[in-house]
Amino acid sequence: MFMLIGVAAGALTGVPIGPANVAVIDAAYRHTLRRAIAVGLGAACADGLYSALGVLGVTPVLRTYPSVPPIMYAVSGVVLLIYGFLTARSQPVTPAQNEVPKDAETKNEFWSGFLVGTALIVLNPAAIVTWVVIMGSIIPETTRINGIFCALGVMVGSFGWFSLVAFLTQKGKNVLGDKAAWIPRVVGIALMVYAVYLIAKAVKYVLA
Repeated sequence: MFMLIGVAAGALTGVPIGPANVAVIDAAYRHTLRRAIAVGLGAACADGLYSALGVLGVTPVLRTYPSVPPIMYAVSGVVLLIYGFLTARSQPVTPAQNEVPKDAETKNEFWSGFLVGTALIVLNPAAIVTWVVIMGSIIPETTRINGIFCALGVMVGSFGWFSLVAFLTQKGKNVLGDKAAWIPRVVGIALMVYAVYLIAKAVKYVLA
């Protein structure tokens, strides 16, 4: 049951625009579906890690040091603002060829995408605050093993969502052709809006 709850949480929390969604869309549009899936897998693993930290007791640390959350939100806001700006200004690259790449190229493409997805979540400190709050509300009183199963479910649900985003972006690119150039611009702008929201949240913490 807790794993199913985690799957739902992982999928639903992936819906709002965020750096991982942007990276998956950018990879599917500018590179290949394989790379987009790898980015999604890396982000899902990082989501699972942060949700597990929420289960394992990071909440008391955040309560002990109330200045930590606003700092995390501010850092994340600045990082995501820059990333969103660069994404919005990114230019389409030459479409990938349809032939199957060599094994070495395939592995490099996979691992580079995986590392990008992982880094975008790990280097977004606001994510850990979000997952601590979510996991604390989902499983406020339960055994640690149930919490771990819930974190595994988060990883599965998150990966399922990112895979869907990658697939839909790839299909949209094939249907729209050159007109799909607006995709990274729109998500980049949306990410900048989200970044401003995080910075505002940090300011609200300080003024409260």
